[in-house]
Amino acid sequence: MEEVLIPISLFLTVFGIVYLYLSTRNKERLALIEKGADASIFMGDRSNSSPIRKVILLNLALLLMGIGVGIFLASILENVGIQEDVAYSGTIFLMSGVSLFIGFNMTKNLDKK
Repeated sequence: MEEVLIPISLFLTVFGIVYLYLSTRNKERLALIEKGADASIFMGDRSNSSPIRKVILLNLALLLMGIGVGIFLASILENVGIQEDVAYSGTIFLMSGVSLFIGFNMTKNLDKK
């Protein structure tokens, strides 16, 4: 029974957060429109920012490459004599973090252009 409750509670939590976010945003926008605000403020200034699809693909590609490099380095460290659990978990997390940091910096450079 507990195995069923965990995914259900996770789903309900995510649904509740998304619902609260969207309903609050909708109420704020309706209040601004009632006060006479221009609808263009909801669009933001998207002329300078890079498309979200490019950012997600860049970060996902770098994350997967970081995981691959982490597994490769872990196999080398395991052959050197480091314990398997420590080598794999440590290098995978380290290289994933490094790749996400590189992706963050590359995203900043995309926004500058």
